[in-house]
Amino acid sequence: MSLRNALLSLLTVEPMTGYDLYKVFESSVGHVWHAPDSQIYPELKRMESEGLITGQDVQWGQRGKKRQYTITNEGIAEFKSWMNTPLEYARTRDPAHLKAAYLEWADPEAAREQMRRHIAHYQSLLKQWQERIDELEQGTNSMLAKRLKSTPRKDWDATIAFKRFTYEGLVSRAEAEIQWAERGLQLIDRLNS
Repeated sequence: MSLRNALLSLLTVEPMTGYDLYKVFESSVGHVWHAPDSQIYPELKRMESEGLITGQDVQWGQRGKKRQYTITNEGIAEFKSWMNTPLEYARTRDPAHLKAAYLEWADPEAAREQMRRHIAHYQSLLKQWQERIDELEQGTNSMLAKRLKSTPRKDWDATIAFKRFTYEGLVSRAEAEIQWAERGLQLIDRLNS
């Protein structure tokens, strides 16, 4: 259901084609919910068949057509219901930490490489997420600008604050993962010296 609600959240801003949704998804909610286009397009069809969105063909280029989707009142109600229902947490699947629990089976250099890759991965995410915070602060985030156009002025501060709050949480998570992997490198060195 999270993919569905991520798509509904984007459609509360403006009507979009599947391709536009995919592009915006990757640069916004994709930071907190990954979904390839092979999942997005079938979900859009299901949502349309359930009346949460409507679709209409629009001209694309000289001969082509794309399907543009608009959220319906039922879609808005569904999204609000999801937002007002407490989250049920899924059980954890964390391959990096699972692997770390058994690093004694790895060659020391392979264990170090695992930790270095973990650090590099989270440094990359940290950079992306910090860039989103900078965009929010500078007012250069295009999706936020579109959202604010359809949001009452009195709600702008909350809209921006919750976006920032989300990215700050992601930054904190990335920083914690980097520190954990750095401690892992120290542990590997200590145990293999």
